[in-house]
Amino acid sequence: MTTSSAEVTTVGAATGEPSPRRRRMLSPDGPWPWVFVLPLLLGVALFYLWPIVKTFWLSFTTVGVFGGSSFVGLANYAQMFSDPQIPRSILNTAIYTAIVLLGIPIAMGLAALIERPGMRFRAFYRTLYFIPYVTMPAAVGIVWRLIFNGDFGPINWLLSLFGVKGPYWLATPGFALIAVAIVGLWMALGFNLIIISAGLREIPIELYEAAQMDGASRFRQFISITVPLLTPSIFFVSIMTVVGGFQLFDLLYVMLGKANLAMPQTQSIVYIFYNEAFIQNNQGYACAIGILILVIIAVLTAFQFRLQRRWVNYV
Repeated sequence: MTTSSAEVTTVGAATGEPSPRRRRMLSPDGPWPWVFVLPLLLGVALFYLWPIVKTFWLSFTTVGVFGGSSFVGLANYAQMFSDPQIPRSILNTAIYTAIVLLGIPIAMGLAALIERPGMRFRAFYRTLYFIPYVTMPAAVGIVWRLIFNGDFGPINWLLSLFGVKGPYWLATPGFALIAVAIVGLWMALGFNLIIISAGLREIPIELYEAAQMDGASRFRQFISITVPLLTPSIFFVSIMTVVGGFQLFDLLYVMLGKANLAMPQTQSIVYIFYNEAFIQNNQGYACAIGILILVIIAVLTAFQFRLQRRWVNYV
């Protein structure tokens, strides 16, 4: 025997109990959760979702110099897939990201040293490594541009003491990308160190004491206890590093400059987006490149989330 919603409401009214809909309306929280969440939702919709939708639409158009757009279908995407600069720039960005990812094991080693029992001045060391991460990339790029200078930079001066003639780091294809990647690794090291240090502090000390009683060396403890229990932190910093790596622009732009002879062989995918959008004023084509960047980052992130089921240990 079935009972209609009207009958349930009538019975509830007869017994003095509020209906399910009325109970939801009489929730002790009321509308206040939505009041606090709504500004955030509006901000996300206005500054994140709408620009993506607008960029996607403009990728199918050509935008005039004085505004206005005309629909061209897949012409921008056809031009993008036939542009020889695109594969090269994606490869450059991938190489840069791979080098920056090497900072994660370096950060693990540094964090293990800083978090040792009895270590003094831990806060000072964390702050020292974290400062480059919060420094503006333009300022960092200017300083490192002087350090890598081929004529009077300190790196080539040190090499000259050993009779080695250093190259023009930022003007030689190949060397320029490696130099920029080294700076990117150095900047990201502080963030990785803070996250991994927090993960280290969550590992129970009893596990190390039990392993020590079983005769495990410090290296064995690091491999069998520290690394497996740090995998959630490693997974998080790897996601952030890949996303940040494929957004390479400001550091590359400041260290090399537009007139650099090595720029055509070193440019990133975001640099091509900037050049097409703001230098060539080809905004429709630039929007197509922007959608490509979004797809690449989304695919890589989804791939990392897929793989994390196999190696990330959640306690």
